[in-house]
Amino acid sequence: MNLEGNQNQPQQRDEDVPILITLFNRTFADYNTRLVLGEDEPVYLPANDQCPYHQIVFAHGFFSSALHEIAHWCIAGEARRLQEDYGYWYCPDGRDAQQQANFEKVEIKPQAIEWAFTEAAGRKFQVSTDNLNGAEPDRETFTKNVAAQLACYQEKGFPPRAQRFIDALMATFSTLAKGSAA
Repeated sequence: MNLEGNQNQPQQRDEDVPILITLFNRTFADYNTRLVLGEDEPVYLPANDQCPYHQIVFAHGFFSSALHEIAHWCIAGEARRLQEDYGYWYCPDGRDAQQQANFEKVEIKPQAIEWAFTEAAGRKFQVSTDNLNGAEPDRETFTKNVAAQLACYQEKGFPPRAQRFIDALMATFSTLAKGSAA
């Protein structure tokens, strides 16, 4: 989905992004899918005549954007992964109150998974309402809804690809943290 991660706060290019790209591409080589650094809007592109592999394109080199787009990929079923942006609608920034409410409903699960990814990578998560020029979102309620979904996943289990990536993130970033502390 076209969400630039935690865009409510300024972000800078992150030195861990190349590590994240390599980690994803290795972890999911069996899915013929690659994580690709993009410039503008994130997008999922299925393989086609011009590109033999599926692409998860994330925005501006932002670590959080990559994690967010991976979370959407982890939820998308096989048929959805054959469609650009998984065949979902996206209403850009500037949504009215009803559009924002609809947006937040479909963002709860991916943001809960992104939250788990973020923590597994040793970082701090913040929800993104992605509507800077539209109706004022209720960040507190949205955060509570995402937290409740995260708790549900923690209790009942994450989707298999999400758990696989959580494990990979924990193994990689806990090793990096130990290496830098030495």
